[in-house]
Amino acid sequence: MTEARSSDEALRALIARWRQDPRSTFQSWFLWEERLKNFRSIRRGLELVVAEIEAGHFGNTYKGSSLEIVVGSIAEQRQIFKGADHAFLWKPKLRIPDIYEDSDNQRAFGRFLHTCACCDGEQQVVAAIRQLDARRIKGLGPAAANLLYFLHPVLVPPFNTAIVNGYNAITGAKARLGRWDDFLAMRQGILALNERFRDLLSNDLGAIGGFLFDVGSGRYPAPPRGGDATEQARWEDELARVREETAAQAKAIERARESDHTHTEVQGWLRDLGLALGFEVWVAANDRSRAYGSGRLADGCRTELPAVFASSPAAETIRLIDVLWLDRTSGRAEAAFEVEHTTSIYSGIVRMLDLALGLEPEQPAAGACFLVAPDEREEEVRAQLARPAFNRVRDLALSYLPYGELRRHRDAIARFGSGLKAVRAVAKPLT
Repeated sequence: MTEARSSDEALRALIARWRQDPRSTFQSWFLWEERLKNFRSIRRGLELVVAEIEAGHFGNTYKGSSLEIVVGSIAEQRQIFKGADHAFLWKPKLRIPDIYEDSDNQRAFGRFLHTCACCDGEQQVVAAIRQLDARRIKGLGPAAANLLYFLHPVLVPPFNTAIVNGYNAITGAKARLGRWDDFLAMRQGILALNERFRDLLSNDLGAIGGFLFDVGSGRYPAPPRGGDATEQARWEDELARVREETAAQAKAIERARESDHTHTEVQGWLRDLGLALGFEVWVAANDRSRAYGSGRLADGCRTELPAVFASSPAAETIRLIDVLWLDRTSGRAEAAFEVEHTTSIYSGIVRMLDLALGLEPEQPAAGACFLVAPDEREEEVRAQLARPAFNRVRDLALSYLPYGELRRHRDAIARFGSGLKAVRAVAKPLT
């Protein structure tokens, strides 16, 4: 009993230190405000994958598919999901994962995603996993749990090699990478571990997933499970070393914070420009309280979306669009802006599609849509839009607005401009 209590105390101390470390996944990914925006866009992307499979339009290749875009968006997130796309890449010599050439397996994968997207209970999710596992589809293992995490973050933890290694190191288990039954057993252990330390973690299993990732990738040593004083002293020395490394790398942390600051600054430019041109302005719900100038980013902006958007099935996504310029009389969104400083272009495009296509035909929708990004990201923006899965974007009046053009001309547009004519003049059409 004494050893168990000592082990719990050591693990609690480790989690508490992990929470405070600016380089941990807790600080740099889990608390990252942009993280939450990805949930809706990834869910919508998975709905598209399911629809294409059901219609027989998915095709027989990963490259350029709707699945590549969704998984690529996951893989672009910080740290924990790096390499998440590897499991879905087509490996021609091994002919895996076998969801591209075998149409029955492909449809089973589609049913699996559909079931998990539509259900809201633990038993249904586990049953869907077991049903997929029963087919023994070559190469389609628990890496698919990363898709489920974005559908059910309180039910399914993220999954990769480092998380498995971290779980085994913390618990003494011997979970294996490629087996669904091992994943389900590990999931139960993670839920129990999360419950023991809930006050330091979260209902969202991304938090404990991040902790296990940092342990499994060698960022933190796992505490000794026995009562050996020598092992305890060695572990404490390792933690001290990590703390010293963190202090030495403070500059990298500041650079990451500067990226978030730049995103807010550009939102502020667009807010001020929209107000100067006579529009009502909406700022993304999760950015409203950010400091900007001598106040907050949402100062002078609408506190609620117009009713036409609030009642839309896509309301949760529209609330997260970085900036909307709204007609003061009709409530129509005359312009929508997604600022993509370092984040995935994919997520911004999906939110634009939700705004433009998520309303009834007779309702006011979007006038013009702008992807606002650093000048050097133009090629990346155009490459994303060239993907077959984004063919519906051609229906939008979508333009690329470089930071440089916005910075140089925003004051003149605010003083002498009217409507969207001047903004369109400095933007570059994409469709």
